[in-house]
Amino acid sequence: MTVRLITYTTLYPNLAQPNHGVFVENRLRHLVATGAAESHVVAPVPWFPFASPAFGEYAKFAAAPRRESRHGFDIDHPRYIVLPKIGQNVTPWFLYRASIPAIEKQLSSGYDAQVIDAHFFYPDGVAAALLARRFGLPFVVTARGSDLNLMLDYALPRRMIRWVTGQAAAMITVCQALKDELVDIGVAPERVTVLRNGVDLEGFRPVDGSEVRARHAGGGRLLLSVGLLIERKGHHLIVEALQQLPDCRLLIAGEGPERGRLEALAERLGVADRVTLLGRVPHSELAAYYAAADALVLASSREGWANVLLEAMACGTPVVASDVWGTPEVVAAPEAGRLMPTLDADGVVAAAQALFADMPDPAATRAYAEGFSWDDTSAGQRDLFERVVADWRTP
Repeated sequence: MTVRLITYTTLYPNLAQPNHGVFVENRLRHLVATGAAESHVVAPVPWFPFASPAFGEYAKFAAAPRRESRHGFDIDHPRYIVLPKIGQNVTPWFLYRASIPAIEKQLSSGYDAQVIDAHFFYPDGVAAALLARRFGLPFVVTARGSDLNLMLDYALPRRMIRWVTGQAAAMITVCQALKDELVDIGVAPERVTVLRNGVDLEGFRPVDGSEVRARHAGGGRLLLSVGLLIERKGHHLIVEALQQLPDCRLLIAGEGPERGRLEALAERLGVADRVTLLGRVPHSELAAYYAAADALVLASSREGWANVLLEAMACGTPVVASDVWGTPEVVAAPEAGRLMPTLDADGVVAAAQALFADMPDPAATRAYAEGFSWDDTSAGQRDLFERVVADWRTP
């Protein structure tokens, strides 16, 4: 059986943002490659009128195409309105209204969709529930992190998320910690399936990182941090930790609003000569940076299932990571790396020093990552979607 999906999410790459939500694209690509499903993608983008680089990240919204194809998928990018300050509460409605024409077009073209495959409970899941009701389709929604571990702290989003849980035909979480969060708000455990993200073992593998290392290591240890330059990713904690790690240099791959703050912090602490902000590194080039590093460091305050951890391990590089949400489920053996005992610079230092005192063999780290291929996740999706379709057809 091949299930016909409409994949619905604001977390999806586009021509202007090629790394945005790449984990959603990867999961879909691996599922479709098994022959268990096909999909058309509706990936809304915030409306913004100006594509000039002078407008920074906002300009990328304007530069995203209205429609494109990636890896064989037809993708629509309808525009939705995001209002300052009150946007959090009304965005689901704007998402819903903006997405109706794209789904109508797909269905009227002869694509007989069977399931809406939604990602992120809020706001995407709320819009997906409304769309599913309008078009008479079941929907499945996947929790990925801050849609639960942040948005449940707000009263109206919390009520909307609980409503979504009652409407969904099934729910997926990328780690057990997020399933526990849903159970805590009253969802029956049997309605939630844990399907963790896998890692692309071909794209991320031990490669020659000597050129990157020669440019940046300076004869000492080389640390790498990968992610958006936002406060919750904890890059600042790693910069602070360099004061106690005098033989370490730090590369930060990513872009975002915290860049200026990180540069100023490094200057103030006297470690600027050991910190390099790389900006956005194409996903296809990350393997060389992982391979060059002695350790990947992820000091996030919130994570569902951080793909960068497994990507580094697949390249033979162990990790230092904060002990939050799904991360302990990823870093669960010495060959994977070490968890920080506290979420601060001292925690980074303690975990890094423990790792460096007993570094795992790169082959063992790679072997650990090989236990996280996409095969089990794709099989789990196939079984779940087939069950949803069968139950929907049953009188």
